Parts: sequence; C-alpha cells; structure tokens
Amino acid sequence: MKRILYIMLCTALLTGCSEEFTDLAPISNRNEADFYNAPEDFEVAINASYAGLQSTGIYGRGYWTMFEMRSDNTDQGPDATGLARQYTEINSFTEDALNEQITAAWSESYRVIANCNVILDRIPPIELDAELKNRITGEALFIRSLVYYHMAIGFGNIPLQLTPFVSGDELVQVDETTILQQLVTDLTEAEANLPVSYSGNQVGKATKGAAATLLAKVLLTLGNNSEAETVLRRIIGNYGYELLPNYADLWGVANENNAESIFEVQYISGGIGQGSVFTNDFSPSTDLQTGAGFGRNRPTISMQEAYEDGDLRYEVSMGATYINAEGEVVEARHVRKYQSDLAIENDSDINFVVFRYADVLLMLAEALGESSESYDLINEVRNRAGLPDIDASTPGTFQDKLLQERRVELAFENHRWPDLKRFGAVNKVLEAEDFITDTREYFFIPQREIDINPNFVQN
Repeated sequence: MKRILYIMLCTALLTGCSEEFTDLAPISNRNEADFYNAPEDFEVAINASYAGLQSTGIYGRGYWTMFEMRSDNTDQGPDATGLARQYTEINSFTEDALNEQITAAWSESYRVIANCNVILDRIPPIELDAELKNRITGEALFIRSLVYYHMAIGFGNIPLQLTPFVSGDELVQVDETTILQQLVTDLTEAEANLPVSYSGNQVGKATKGAAATLLAKVLLTLGNNSEAETVLRRIIGNYGYELLPNYADLWGVANENNAESIFEVQYISGGIGQGSVFTNDFSPSTDLQTGAGFGRNRPTISMQEAYEDGDLRYEVSMGATYINAEGEVVEARHVRKYQSDLAIENDSDINFVVFRYADVLLMLAEALGESSESYDLINEVRNRAGLPDIDASTPGTFQDKLLQERRVELAFENHRWPDLKRFGAVNKVLEAEDFITDTREYFFIPQREIDINPNFVQN
C-alpha cells in the first residue's frame, strides 16, 4: 500500500469540509456528478480516506494526545511553554474548549467521516464489479467506524451523520452508546465485505480481521462480552494472525505489516507530504539528523515502573536515557517504538500500528473473565515477553492483572485511555498521579462547534 500512497497526496483534497467542519458538507475540487462513476474514481476516493487517517488531528498527533497523554502512560515532557502548554493541559485535565489540539482532532475526524459518507452514498447505484463494490464499501465503513470509535470514546456526546450533509440539515448529538451500537451494525457489514488479506501494493488496507478487531473492541465497550467472544474466536480461528516470537520484531520500518499486524496507518517518507512525525515528536534528543527532537508523549515514571524485571518489552518500548552528540549519557524518558532514521524533519517512513494480534488475545481473556483459558491467553503474551505465568493465585484481582498486562504490552499504541474507561478505572488509576486534581470522562466539544451549532450541549 505504501506504493499507492503518493496517489493520496494528490487526492486527499478530493473532498474537504466547509468552514463548519461538523456540518460534514463536502466541497469537491472536481465535478462530483462526473466523478463518482468509474472504478478508479472510487479507488481514488477511498485512498483519500486512508490519507485522512495520517493527518495531524487523527493518528498523526491528535489520537495519541487524547488516548495516551490523557492517561497515566505519558505526559508532555519537560517543555510546557508555548504550543506545548496545550499538551500539558490535556495531560492534566485543565484544557478548555479552545484547545487547538482537541479542535483539530474533532474537525479532521469529521473530514474523514464526510469522505466516507460520500463514497457510501454514491457507490450503491453505480455498476461496478461486485467484489470491488463490496470491498470499497467495507473499507469506507471500517474507516468511518474507526474514526467514530475514537470520537465516541473521546467526546461521547457527538452528532452521528451517516449520509452526506445537505444544507439545512440539523445535526443532533447522540450519546456514546448510540454511536457504538451503530458501529456494531457497520462493522458487521464491513467484515462481511472485506477480504481476509491483500497482496502487492494493496497490502495495508482494511481487512476482515481489522473490522472484526474493532467490532470486538466496540462490543466489549458496550458490555456485550459473549458477542465479543464469538468475534474474537473467529479472528483467531479464521484470519491467520500469529504472535511474532520476538517482540522487537514488531517495530521499525523493516517490520511493518507483519504477521501479527492487523491494521496500520501507512506512512511513507521522501518529501512528498506522507511521512510521519513520530520520530521527531517522541525523541528526547536535539541531535537527530534533522536536529529536532521534541520530547513529547514522554513515558511517565509510573509507566516506567509498570514493567517487571526481565520484561523484554521494556527496552523495545521505551528508554530512560539516550547518548548525546558528545557521547554523554543523558537521563530522558522517551518512546522507542517509533524510532527511525530521518533524512528530513517530520518525514519518517514508520507506520502507526492500530491493531495487532496480542490485543485480540488479551481482549478474548477480557471477554471470558477469570478462567484457566483466560490466564492461558495472558500467559501466551507474557511468555513472549520473557515473563513467567500468572494465575488466580497471583496477587490482585483478575481485572487489575489484565489491565496491567494490556498496559505494558500495548504501551504507546493508543489503547490506555479507552482501557481505563472500559474497566471503570479512570479515577482509581489517575488519582495516583499527583499532578491531577480532577478527572473528566469526556473532552470538551470545541467551542467553535458550539458557536456554529447553538443546539449543541457542551460536555
């Protein structure tokens, strides 16, 4: 898929949004009546939706700000001035409705939703090969669901728009549960329509496994554990994923889209506007080739202490020191999962891993509840990390043990905040962070959306 990303650069502006981003009103740069007719038109349009996932407000920066930095996993780092102050406020629950990072997450998420809505509206009457039509429909449903999942968890009380916005439409907020229930329907259809895998330059697109993994996560969030179990067993039995023997082999440009990977947001370097910023944002060093390490998304002390002695994931996932240009060892906690060699600042080839098979195993343990099988699933993940088995006699509740395992296995992959919410552990966990005086379940709706839509109710 990386080989088709250059197309996205040309097509990402195919459908934009009006100034009123939440109004979901696409403004096409081409004549829409003449455009959505041929197979290649829909390929171009769905590629633009994939490109939208790269954007700063979504996986480029917004989602890890909302789901990692909001949690106890990471913080802004040593710089809390200027633009960095907005990250510090998000980390400490002191941001307001004018926060630019949260506003970008909202507006760019709805831009992708608008793209997908147009595709889903235009494709039914067009005469296309049935397999192609089903696949593109499944891709659009998956991408839209992925974005709506983040918006539902992050904001809760949001408009659910499933068709292209028409001037005069009234946007009505619905609660998180209503959003998630819609996603169950959409992801079930997406899984049915998508292929198990791809080959060649299509590798990296949404698959049955990707749709099913998100579906299982949604079902667990809704408390439908038995239904989630059915979906998770289908993933394990039918879709061909496996744990890689070595945790370190999950990371780095050479290991992208591996046998454990279920879905990744694809990035490509080369100065064409498709590179990722993770190496620069997460590096503590100002001695990168590009001279710009910002130290953002810094692991907290409690994150560092969460790893058991001998856990092979620690050195792969994060570091506590780095060596500067003078050869000196400098103390600086930082994320290592997204390190890469850079020729151009903020232009890394490294992908963002959204879903992988270890998450599926741990979700199945969650769906089952405490049992010998659930401990076997947890221990399969632990043993890969060089750690011994745990069981019912190991100190702590089953929920605490599972949440701990999810924390260290999936660190810095945008799962921690949804996990804390799903496990009902936000206050219990975050009250231990001495810089937090109060917590909130949802982010504020951006003030510009309240101003544009006077019927909206602020969180």
